[in-house]
Amino acid sequence: MHVEVRLGDCLDIARTLPSGSARLIYLDPPFLTQKTHTLRSRDRAREYSFDDLWASHEDYARFLYERLGEVYRVLADNGSIFFHCDRRASHIARALLDKILGEENFRSEVIWYYRRWSNSQRALLPAHQTLYFYSKTERYIFNTSYGEYSPSTNVDQILQRRRRDKHGKATYDRDDSGNVVTGAPKKGVPLCDVWDIPFLNPKAKERTGYPTQKPVLLLERIIKLVTNPGDLVLDPFCGSGTTLVAAHLTGRNAIGIDTSEAAVGLTKQRLANPEKTESPLLESGRESYRTVENGALALLSGLDCVPVQRNNGIDAILAQNFRGRPVPIRVQRSYESVLEAAAALAAAGRTKHAALMFLVTTHQGGDLPFGQTLPEGLVTVECPALQIREALERAQADEDESLVRRKADA
Repeated sequence: MHVEVRLGDCLDIARTLPSGSARLIYLDPPFLTQKTHTLRSRDRAREYSFDDLWASHEDYARFLYERLGEVYRVLADNGSIFFHCDRRASHIARALLDKILGEENFRSEVIWYYRRWSNSQRALLPAHQTLYFYSKTERYIFNTSYGEYSPSTNVDQILQRRRRDKHGKATYDRDDSGNVVTGAPKKGVPLCDVWDIPFLNPKAKERTGYPTQKPVLLLERIIKLVTNPGDLVLDPFCGSGTTLVAAHLTGRNAIGIDTSEAAVGLTKQRLANPEKTESPLLESGRESYRTVENGALALLSGLDCVPVQRNNGIDAILAQNFRGRPVPIRVQRSYESVLEAAAALAAAGRTKHAALMFLVTTHQGGDLPFGQTLPEGLVTVECPALQIREALERAQADEDESLVRRKADA
């Protein structure tokens, strides 16, 4: 296996590569942002920067067209191209790709979807980028990938064998006794064209501080989808070298090209110690991050609040703040005393610098021990169910006392 990075213009370097030698070409060129992108490494020791400034759309299109034409020559007949872009230049890229590779070789428009922080612009929050998938011919390599069925899927129906009736309509196959016939084992749901892969967070171990760095998981998926071990992957705009790291980790050969000495140096460092950030979200699913009990949220129905996941002390935060600080809420669990629940809320609330916190108590028997008081700023509120139970117990006690008196009077 051979992975290398070269310094220079990909137009010039691609001309030195043999025709038909690359099984995959992944292009992540400048996005036509009309900005200079600058970012520092986590330790603030290094700064990475590149210009994405163009005289016009025509100038940008000419730049891409020349380089796409040359890398197309390098692409194998059974190879594929993935072109990475966003809303700024997707229309330009699609037109160029159709012209160079042919509309008939367009395979998919992949949407890379991720969650981002709030947007200060007066517009919808950008939360995806686009990857155009083209092959050079009909004979392209494609390794089908499968995922789990949706929870709403009727899996028992999927496992049943189907056949065509005399009208050509698909129906469930049945044996001579009228019983449904089970089909062959299923592999799952084929990979779709919307990929939910987390954006690199600031603490990710593979984070380098390079602007526009992509996660290794994204490039691994692309590489495994359209190449086999030992194939050559070419990245003409390799930047921080994520494609080369992913190729190395999956047993592919790779060549990366970049005009920045800093980018080439960074790529070499990463190849010397390739790292990949594993994603608990992909392994366990988004639902695994929902730690607030549904029963707790039900008790807060009607309040203008935001549920808080992945926090052991807070279930929600009110939309309205107090003294300019957030107002956390916690619902007492069945296994907690009032004091235990209050301690958990207070500990979490202190990290938010909360001046006011609300604990919703849900059951009796949680009286504070003698001499114990609730943390400062914490207020307890009985949930309706507890109030009803207590009112019912008082009413029953009054009824029992009245019955005793009537018996005594008799």
